[in-house]
Amino acid sequence: MRRSSNELESDVLVVGSGIAGLSVALHAARFARVLIVTKREGHESNTNYAQGGIAAVLGEDDRPDLHERDTLICGAGLCDPESVRVVVEEGSGEIAHLVSLGVRFDRDPKAPGTLALGREGGHSRRRIVHAKDRTGRAIETTLLRLAQKHPKISILEDHIMVDLILESKHLTGKKVPAARDRVWGAYVLHRATGKIRACAARCTVLATGGAGKAYLYTTNPDIATGDGLAAAFRAGAPVANLEFIQFHPTCLFHPEAKSFLISEAVRGEGARLLTTDGKPFMHRYHRLRDLAPRDIVARAIDAEMKRRGDKFVLLDMARLGRRLLEKRFPNITSRVRAFGYDVFHEPIPVVPAAHYICGGVVTDLDGRTAIPALYACGEVACTGVHGANRLASNSLLEALVFARRAGRAVLEQLLEEGRARPPKLPAWRTNGAIAPKEQVIFDHNWDALRRVLWDYMGIVRSDERLMRAATMVGVLRDQIERDYWRYRLDSDLVELRNIGLVADLMVACALRRKESRGLHYNVDHHKPLERFRNDTMLTRRDVR
Repeated sequence: MRRSSNELESDVLVVGSGIAGLSVALHAARFARVLIVTKREGHESNTNYAQGGIAAVLGEDDRPDLHERDTLICGAGLCDPESVRVVVEEGSGEIAHLVSLGVRFDRDPKAPGTLALGREGGHSRRRIVHAKDRTGRAIETTLLRLAQKHPKISILEDHIMVDLILESKHLTGKKVPAARDRVWGAYVLHRATGKIRACAARCTVLATGGAGKAYLYTTNPDIATGDGLAAAFRAGAPVANLEFIQFHPTCLFHPEAKSFLISEAVRGEGARLLTTDGKPFMHRYHRLRDLAPRDIVARAIDAEMKRRGDKFVLLDMARLGRRLLEKRFPNITSRVRAFGYDVFHEPIPVVPAAHYICGGVVTDLDGRTAIPALYACGEVACTGVHGANRLASNSLLEALVFARRAGRAVLEQLLEEGRARPPKLPAWRTNGAIAPKEQVIFDHNWDALRRVLWDYMGIVRSDERLMRAATMVGVLRDQIERDYWRYRLDSDLVELRNIGLVADLMVACALRRKESRGLHYNVDHHKPLERFRNDTMLTRRDVR
């Protein structure tokens, strides 16, 4: 795969090593050479932190139309019905595939040979396949092991994508019609040395996950900085629905916990939310009470905290009993106890935190973006499945289904093009960039961006807050762009530039939606309106 010390070549470049990236790589590697680029170790991804499970129609009392209905209701009128149908109908096959690969999901002790099924908020049936409370890790470990030993897959760790390589921008230097432009891979930066080299590829797949680190408090790992979303937008791909940020309702409130997530599956088994004086409150907000969709639960918690002046609410897990907690949720139980809470006898403090972006790079049902040879799957993509609010545990399902479809589309493109190799790519030019003298200027902008989004574009918004956010993010982006072109690049500056652009896009989408729908709740526009029942789509001409 190596052309020179400064250039790598493959048939398919996959950026990201979560469930979407590893899945599409394994599908494509049946007939093509694949290079996976990941910014940390191969196992570091949002997938690895996913606790709850994967939603799929497997129970005797369940049907695809019920799963579709639950997804559409949760999506608040913005789901694409065809995308939802595809992901629901193909979901059970993906579970069977994972089992065949060796993923060890929990089994139902009352029905030997069948998978245990949990229930989470918004679901009308028990349909959550899980591996204790470490489902993401169980899948990630299996897929990564298969990728590492696959003869046609190479993994390049500790490298971050700087930008996609567009034919019009990096090869011809001439204006090329969008229909004839294409992506030929990406420039990547080695985090340790700062060296930048080209990764040439005939097809490029973005599987970079979300951008939770745009917020001050998030369940996401540090890698979730919107790299793929930002690069695709800069290249000219439309993005959509970035105003719909899902806040997970229950993250452990502890100064050292870094927003450790308490899975929604805990409430699915009977845990209850309480105010700090021990009184339940979800019955005042939704008929499903503690199993209401996430947007409603998060807003309810936010409202109770503001009404009472509390910094958190309580989650009573003790009512599940020691045996169920240790058997079904061993990781959550042990972690919470390690922070000093007696989870078996007392409720624990929880708060909402930014968790998942329902929008992303616009794709079709096979992962194609608007730019030839560029694909996207997983959280970075907007497939139409989630609409204005993601149904719990539909994210891993979506990643699996669309990774398979994207892998098939990639192979079709390679077959159509024959054996043509990517062109020789120019080396990255530093153009006299200098080393920064002080890190504090980058740290300040990073913290300021995250604080602006948390304060002005959080769970509850207003027109004034959003306009303030637009102004402040605009100023910060100007500074960041100047720094990007002036200073020698490192991973921090690349991530900061990406998160600045993503923050700008989020605010721009939110300002356009003059209503409240799903995860976007604006106190100046309380009700959903029919004229806003469409995707909020942005292209380069919409944002400076």
